[in-house]
Amino acid sequence: MRPRSEPSWDLYRSFLAVLRTGSLSAAARQLRLTQPTIGRQVAALEAALGGAPLFTRSQRGLLPTPAATRLRKHVEGMEVAAAALARDAVSSEPERMVARISAPEVLGMEVLPGVLRGFQLREPQVAIELSLSDEVADLLRRDSDLAIRLVRPTQKAIVARKVGEVGLGLYAHRRYLDRFGQPRSLAELPSHLLVGFDRRPPPKSLQGSLPMAVSRDLFAFRCDSDLAQLAAIRAGMGIGFCHAGIARADPDLVPVLPGTFDMRLPLWIAMHGDLKRHPRFRALFAELAEGFARFAAMARR
Repeated sequence: MRPRSEPSWDLYRSFLAVLRTGSLSAAARQLRLTQPTIGRQVAALEAALGGAPLFTRSQRGLLPTPAATRLRKHVEGMEVAAAALARDAVSSEPERMVARISAPEVLGMEVLPGVLRGFQLREPQVAIELSLSDEVADLLRRDSDLAIRLVRPTQKAIVARKVGEVGLGLYAHRRYLDRFGQPRSLAELPSHLLVGFDRRPPPKSLQGSLPMAVSRDLFAFRCDSDLAQLAAIRAGMGIGFCHAGIARADPDLVPVLPGTFDMRLPLWIAMHGDLKRHPRFRALFAELAEGFARFAAMARR
């Protein structure tokens, strides 16, 4: 009898993508493969593991079977090991290194380039990849090597340092205030042009810091991109939320109703623990920590 071969990592990776996204098409987009390829790989994995189905179809997409649920933790362990192997393979090359950093949109656009300038001038052989997203990157899956976060990291294999806090406040451009004036109280805010979210409300932790209920109907300009909201504020389109440290660097951004509420977020720098062994990653982590600590301190002044 011919021995059954072990499933390749490609089959497990496709299984994990379907498990996380809930559909073949979404998994195909994530892995940059075709939907039929993902379907064949899931079917091949099922056959290699004895024929038990891993997913069932429903109106909500593909649902994992009990067999898939049991398999998940083992495959995620394989994923972590594969990511560690890839990091070590890249970092073993002394002449070149690639460092992928994830950051929230606004901090990644407005603050991070200035923080990284000195490091890249000193280490031109290090290529920087930047992922801008308000979603929290999973460092264990190697979505990124390092991350700027506004929530405390909880995974045990992550090295993290809190470098300060960032404050959020209401701001408007001088042009807007010259035309419409400053609101004198929260009660007057709804009569102004406001900049805010569209379909994705802010986290509940932030909503709890606000002194009033907030819905999308309040906003004259709605967008779920923080960068677009900041651009709208700078264009004089209305009053909106901005990081205090960013606003302080722009003399045309004026605080609105200062002291009305206190919204502060912790600022963390995080890195996969395996990267502590590599001097350049340690140096980059220290550079990020120092630079963002300066940014947090500027917001307090």
